Amino acid sequence: MGWTGLRGWLPVGLALGLLAGCGYYSFTGAAIPSHLNTIAIPLAEDNSLSTVTGLDETLTQFLVERFVNQTRLSLEPGEADADAVLQARIQRYQNAPTSVSGDEVATRNRVTLTVAVVYTDQVNDAVLLERTFTGFGEYDPVAEGLDGERVAAVTALEDIADDIFTAATSNW
Repeated sequence: MGWTGLRGWLPVGLALGLLAGCGYYSFTGAAIPSHLNTIAIPLAEDNSLSTVTGLDETLTQFLVERFVNQTRLSLEPGEADADAVLQARIQRYQNAPTSVSGDEVATRNRVTLTVAVVYTDQVNDAVLLERTFTGFGEYDPVAEGLDGERVAAVTALEDIADDIFTAATSNW
């Protein structure tokens, strides 16, 4: 087989070589160590002073959806029995105006959330990720009120969950 025939197989060979050398690869693009098969994601702690309720449950749900639906990991209800544990703590909730009208009424508010995460490999007793993530969402406090604030908070948590998933699964 000459160069012309090899040229067609070169990208396939490179891809297979990369896959073979990486015990972390998943076809969703998520990199999970090959020895991890289960994950426990306990209910997130909410240490913020938020007026919006249920943020802990919402964040936990977003994390479960990402780690279970987009990887080969299966959810383990008990932390002690899981290969990996992902713990999240909502540390800060801030709701502040970002735009004010001429008569000094807030026309746009920004909800900012800060979440601390620890992702642990319990098989090898190693911390895979320990970091703080921040996200935000905006709303019109006059037109949307408390419903708008809740939607903004959920938007911030969804962005944070995406960032956590990306950071936890791209360390290869």
